[in-house]
Amino acid sequence: MGRVLGLGGLFFKSADPAAMREWYSRVLGIEVDEWGAFFTPDAAAGHPGAGTVFSPFSAETDYFSPSEKEFMFNLMVDNLDEVLVRCAEHGVVPVKSFPDEANGRFAHIMDPEGRKVELWQPMPME
Repeated sequence: MGRVLGLGGLFFKSADPAAMREWYSRVLGIEVDEWGAFFTPDAAAGHPGAGTVFSPFSAETDYFSPSEKEFMFNLMVDNLDEVLVRCAEHGVVPVKSFPDEANGRFAHIMDPEGRKVELWQPMPME
């Protein structure tokens, strides 16, 4: 029987796709071309539990706030502190930071169109 293997892509509408590609490239270092960016599974090597989460939330959740969008997304990073330094260099500061936890380290930023982006550094292998 066939089954879903994981998230194959993340697609979203944008008022200015070229500006969004440039912002994600400049602020987060994602090399994005006209069709998008491709992440390979080996990018998460050395991070147990690293993978993609598929999780419906209640319509009343405030977890996505201050975004008013119906979705947010999570980007796995290899060094949260360095990514946040890069963000700060471009005037992007976290709207929320979390204490370290068993699943790793997290911070939330907003993109220029009001989408909340969760940055996640998985815990390293022991």
